[in-house]
Parts: sequence; C-alpha cells; structure tokens
Amino acid sequence: MIIHKEGRLFLLYFLLLIVGINSGLYHLYGSGISLYLGIIVTSALFLIIIQFFRSPSVDIQSNEQHILSPADGKVVVIEKVHFDELIDEDRIQISIFMSLFNVHVNRNPVSGIVKYFRYHAGRYMVAWHPKSSDENERTTVIYELANGLLLPVRQIAGTMARRIIFYIRERSKVVQGDEFGFIKFGSRLDIMVPLDADIIVNIGDKVTAGETVLAEINL
Repeated sequence: MIIHKEGRLFLLYFLLLIVGINSGLYHLYGSGISLYLGIIVTSALFLIIIQFFRSPSVDIQSNEQHILSPADGKVVVIEKVHFDELIDEDRIQISIFMSLFNVHVNRNPVSGIVKYFRYHAGRYMVAWHPKSSDENERTTVIYELANGLLLPVRQIAGTMARRIIFYIRERSKVVQGDEFGFIKFGSRLDIMVPLDADIIVNIGDKVTAGETVLAEINL
C-alpha cells in the first residue's frame, strides 16, 4: 500500500502518540485488560487513518469528451444550479461526498488550463448540507478546455476536514487524471457540468477519482 505524501508525517506523529498511550497504560495497569484494550483501540484507529491516506494506482483513460470524477466517494447531488463565480450561467451540479474511508486524493477531471482559482475561508458545516457549497471553507477551480469550455470544480471542507490542500495555480496547464489537491478527512467536491452534457452517473453511485466518467460533453 502506498501512503500519500500528505499523510506520512501525520501517521508518524500518530504512531508515536499510540506508543506513548500504550506505554502509559502499561506503567499504570501492567499487562492487564486495560493495556490490551488500549492496543486494540489505538491499532484500529491507526488502520483507519492509514486507509484514509492511501494512494492507490489509477488506470486513467484520457478522453477529451469525458469529465472524470475528481474524487473517490458517493454521488449525493445531481441538480440544476446557477453558478456565478467568474461565469454567470446555469449548470448541472454533480456533488461527490468523501467519507473517512474514501481515498482523499483529488484529480483533474479534464485536461486544459487553470483559468481561475480562488480559496475561500468559511464555516465547517457537514459536507452534505445544501449551504456548504457557498458557506464552508472551499476552493474554486475553473478549467478551460481546448474548445474554450469552462468547467468549475469546488473542493469543500466538511465538519472534520480542516485543511484543503491544492497543488495548482492560475494559468497552469493540467492533465486529466493528475492530482490537483487533497482534503484531510471527510469532505465534498462539486463539479458544474454544462446543461447539454450527458450525465452518466446517478445519485447513490460510488465513483473513483480519475476512472469514473461523470459526464460526456459535446465538442
């Protein structure tokens, strides 16, 4: 299993904390049931966090007509919305919720140029709350495709997510499927696809970053 670079130092500190906790239990209670329970609980927590920070290989099939999922998770919203950041038009919003058990690597859904990027400080409501798209801590990335289409994507922090990480800048060229960011612990991504796009997924579908096709666009 490959551990993502964003989790290596965190896991080292957490491992040292586990050793400290269990050493303290040993000195207080000896090798009794308290120590065994402590080892079981802390080991389970460590395994859960390792799962969160894993970075599996992805088989990316690049296609300029495909909008790939930027995140692992579950499709929780497919609805028509009005998007008014840089562009001012109606779009179909596809929202993907990432639980603690999902890989949290974020990948470019398309190839192109980063036309626009903004970080917005905000609240930490649960990621599936309807107002989280506009009120939570978030970033907005707008990709410009070769045909001139603008595709907005938002990283949205949730109740437990307290740090959004991004690797891209305005005017940089990006490749479909490459990493563009990471959100530490449960969170959500919104993708604003054109109204005439063919939506491939349904609410409740599980998706994989860089692999699952969310929609097809007409070139």
